[in-house]
Amino acid sequence: MQVIGICRFSWPGIGGFQVEHETLRERAAYLYDPARLEQRFRYFECFTLPCIRAQFDPDFTFLVVIGPDLPAPWRQRLERLVADIPQAVIDARPPGQHRAAMQAAINAVRRDTGEPCLQFRLDDDDAVSVGFVHHLRAAAAEVAGLLRDNRHVAIDFSDGHIARPSASGIAAQRIHKPFWTAGLAVMFRPDVPLSVMNFSHNRLARRMPSLQFPDPDMMLRGFSDGNDSRQKPGVAQPDLEPLDAEGEMRFRIAYNIDADHVRAVFGAAGGQGQAGPTIPTMS
Repeated sequence: MQVIGICRFSWPGIGGFQVEHETLRERAAYLYDPARLEQRFRYFECFTLPCIRAQFDPDFTFLVVIGPDLPAPWRQRLERLVADIPQAVIDARPPGQHRAAMQAAINAVRRDTGEPCLQFRLDDDDAVSVGFVHHLRAAAAEVAGLLRDNRHVAIDFSDGHIARPSASGIAAQRIHKPFWTAGLAVMFRPDVPLSVMNFSHNRLARRMPSLQFPDPDMMLRGFSDGNDSRQKPGVAQPDLEPLDAEGEMRFRIAYNIDADHVRAVFGAAGGQGQAGPTIPTMS
């Protein structure tokens, strides 16, 4: 089965986020603000890319969707960060309606194999276990029979962590969160051209058979004050505690996230990354 992961990296589209703008010009100006991009790159480098780089099963595609007008220095920085990841594909896609554009991006790399297609999504501050692709493919093989009567099936690994990086290291909390974006995938029948981005993650269980697997340490949700999902009033604050040496080792084994690298990256430039700019993020 082909496995495709997708990450929207400051892509200036229409819809798909809780923070909205009246015009694409306003959205691009917001997304490409240097302070915001610096924060996004630090999370992406320290949380997202390490787990992609270290997957046990290397047979997958990791699609990074950007805007064609992402300023050249940032585009070059992104290209350098993914240069050693053969699975990474950068797609500079023009602005458009969010779901249609993401479906087109995924279908551009989808192969006609006659087998189901497995698709997952990651925000640019999230991570999955280094065994995620392996476990996803194994779980899909177990439940593939459900596609005889269904167009798509959701597969959810809901055990993991929420974590915040800083110049001091990583603060985290163990969580069990069904149907969060990280750790969630959809298996599509070969004749179905839809994508994982056609569905709201918290409504998947209403649209298709959905199975949860209890494997530990399968997903990580990056936390900052500006997460797009945190812009509604009354959002609960997680109870994050600094990782000790054992916790840092656990993160290294589970997600390939190196706390020393986090400290170095977020401690750079006068420690700006310690808390990060409180700019709402849209990934």
